[in-house]
Amino acid sequence: MKYTIFEMILLFYVHSFFGWCLESAFATIQKKQFRNRGFITGPFCFIYGFTGFLLTFFFQELRMYPGYLFLQCTIVATAVEWFTGKTLEKLNHKKWWDYSDHKFNLDGYICLTYSLLWGTLGFLAVAVVNDFLIGFFEHLPAVLQMVLALGLLIGGGVDLILTIAILLHLENNFTKIFLWNSRLHERADQCADFLASKIKARIRKAYSLEKASYHAMETSDALSLFECFWLFILGAVGGDLLETVYCRLRAGVWMSRSSLVIGPFSIVWGFAVMAFILLLHRNAEKPDRYIFGAGVLLGAAYEYICSVFSEIVFGTIFWDYSDIPFNLGGRINLLYCFFWGIAAWFLLKVLYPHMHRLILWIRKKTGIWLTVVFLVFMIFDFVLSGMTMIRYVERSEGVSAANELERTLDTYYGDDKMEQIYPNMQIVE
Repeated sequence: MKYTIFEMILLFYVHSFFGWCLESAFATIQKKQFRNRGFITGPFCFIYGFTGFLLTFFFQELRMYPGYLFLQCTIVATAVEWFTGKTLEKLNHKKWWDYSDHKFNLDGYICLTYSLLWGTLGFLAVAVVNDFLIGFFEHLPAVLQMVLALGLLIGGGVDLILTIAILLHLENNFTKIFLWNSRLHERADQCADFLASKIKARIRKAYSLEKASYHAMETSDALSLFECFWLFILGAVGGDLLETVYCRLRAGVWMSRSSLVIGPFSIVWGFAVMAFILLLHRNAEKPDRYIFGAGVLLGAAYEYICSVFSEIVFGTIFWDYSDIPFNLGGRINLLYCFFWGIAAWFLLKVLYPHMHRLILWIRKKTGIWLTVVFLVFMIFDFVLSGMTMIRYVERSEGVSAANELERTLDTYYGDDKMEQIYPNMQIVE
């Protein structure tokens, strides 16, 4: 089923509202007093809306595989909850919820009980609820759909920005626009202080916030943005080399395995290495079976999402496992899921300490200038690769170049060049 942009926005806010109702009702029953569990002031929990959007966007075709749909919903919803908890902790130096007293928890932010609950809710949303909601939206006039969607988008966006600004103690920066009038500036300051006190009091009451322990803060900051970026670069280069050698040994030919048109970078591997280490580095001392199992589950969900994303955004697929036993839609298969588990174990147990030391050496020797150069280059490479891929698909459909930029792309990245860079790429409808 395909959705319009306004239907997706409305789905996002409906899921956010349902999530707010669920969270607030649970907290109210638990505390025997009303609790507004939204992050923003309005009656929305955006974590539910964002998760619902991801599951709807990527897992529609899994509705014919109920068991696997439930598993994927569980994994993705759990990952979103973990990232949200860690992000909020960094934002306000507090733990917003804590499952440390639950069995099978990770960092106190996720646990098996709630993961199964999120999987059930996600499954119901994709398999049942979305169809009902879309049927309702389709009965609304198109103009009303647009007004509701844009109104919610603007209102929720402003609410979110103000809430984040207040938590970062930036509320008085908004009042500087009134510096030309001292009376207006004073009143704006008073209004900002009033809103800040109300929002902070509501959040403290709703989440019973406690200061994160020193150990929690220290370990949560163990991976900086600098290190994450270089983990991505090292993973992208290493993954490209690994796949190139594997293809040589398996098929007897050397072939390009790069995701970008310039340089040996496998984007799938880059993000995978960064995500595995970011999610699991604090659990490196756990038994091997734990790391392997987490790698299998996370790798399966990640590879499936990557396949769907490239198909929806670019109209292409880069791998097809239809001829391998125990595959799902040709996007993933059991054997390669086991490879993800082995890769996760090898990363955490063997490679990461060496990668960490290398990244510290890069920072010591080059400061930030080399990182800035690589960042600018990678952004350019991403944009160029996306444009060349779009033109490749357009040429296959008989679409002529419409401007000088497209003609330049056709000249330097024609069909022969693109098929050399992406030998396994297939165009799909």
